[in-house]
Amino acid sequence: MTKLTQADFQARRDRLAEQMGPRSIAIIATNQVYMRNRDADYKFRADSSFFYLTGFAEPEAVAVIETFDDAEEGYSYSLFCRERDREMEIWHGYRAGVDGAIDDFEADEAYAIDLLDEEIIEKLLDKDQLFYRIGQNADFDARVAKWIANANGESRRGTSAPEQIMQLDAILDEMRLHKDAQEIVLMQIASDISAQAHTRAMQAVKPGMMEYQLEAELNYIFGQHGCVPSYNSIVGGGQNGCILHYVENNQELKDGDLVLIDAACEYELYASDITRTFPVNGKFSPEQKALYNLVLDAQIAAINAVQIGNSYKEPHHVAVDILVQGLLDLGIMQGDKEKIIAQETYRQFYMHGTGHWLGMDVHDVGRYKVDGEWRNYEEGMVVTVEPGLYIAPDDETVDEKWRGIGIRIEDDVVATGNGPVVLTQAVVKTVEDIEALMAQA
Repeated sequence: MTKLTQADFQARRDRLAEQMGPRSIAIIATNQVYMRNRDADYKFRADSSFFYLTGFAEPEAVAVIETFDDAEEGYSYSLFCRERDREMEIWHGYRAGVDGAIDDFEADEAYAIDLLDEEIIEKLLDKDQLFYRIGQNADFDARVAKWIANANGESRRGTSAPEQIMQLDAILDEMRLHKDAQEIVLMQIASDISAQAHTRAMQAVKPGMMEYQLEAELNYIFGQHGCVPSYNSIVGGGQNGCILHYVENNQELKDGDLVLIDAACEYELYASDITRTFPVNGKFSPEQKALYNLVLDAQIAAINAVQIGNSYKEPHHVAVDILVQGLLDLGIMQGDKEKIIAQETYRQFYMHGTGHWLGMDVHDVGRYKVDGEWRNYEEGMVVTVEPGLYIAPDDETVDEKWRGIGIRIEDDVVATGNGPVVLTQAVVKTVEDIEALMAQA
């Protein structure tokens, strides 16, 4: 099984410390445990950026990185975490504890999380800059503000808190945006598992099945590989496919309808994101096929536009141009193509963007614009490419035969020096391949 090692996490801390500069401190906390109902919690998932630096997956933890007066002297890494507690471990599972934080997670220093308010003051003193994720958690923001006030209260000792507070995400988000080879391997594994799930869904679907039953087929494959969904799965039959974030998944799948599945898993906290649309009965109708092939043409062209040096928006522009021309050719829209694009009246049928960054978060971190301009693709950036068309069931401006058809096709694409690499190519997407696969069921 492929996993990141402590050497990988240390290398990330090294890169962060180098960018922080001397006499600086970074503080980053993981997620909280959230209650689901009464005394039952949601299954814990570590904060992505915290895990990115530490590999530590327990709740109630804070990482602290301190650089020394001379940058060449390196830095110190401290981890505040829960102590070992036999009774709590019987109820809730094993903990690394303070010793494990040092022995297994290679912290230079480790403290019980209960000591954070006390120990952090000394660490803040005589630092020029504090790097902190401002605005992530209001309660933690308040604690940090109190720490700074307490540190400034030590001025009689000739010391004080950092005068500058820097947005830690400005560094971390850019680090996470550019994936290295190991990260791409993990994302490829997540993509392959997700592709298996979509393939199973295509072979399992049949008229009369409930949307949640089809969702269960996806979850079976995810679970067989020790994975969980990377977001709430969308399984929308018929007109439900026209609802962009439909997650109820509680309606019957009907003969003659399409079903849109937007679902994928995460592996070692790295996400995949796939959408496929296919006929419940295994055969596209003429109208479904016409719209589907239009979306597919737009998607293929958009994928080819994920080239290093191209604007982030180029795939969207390419997709929109093809979709609008196709809608005109089919008689669904009328008018001048350039005017339709300029005025964005096509948003009646295509109302979202063509992609987003992908990584540890499904909608991953990283700025889309730099100095007010859409940034260009660079080596190791991963983006989804997901054009779609959605003809509302009650849209009387369109011939009835098109109404209630929702189609989206989504793949995950890596920008490389050799052109775009599609991580999710293992799941079929042409009309011919889909129908052939479904006929084998």
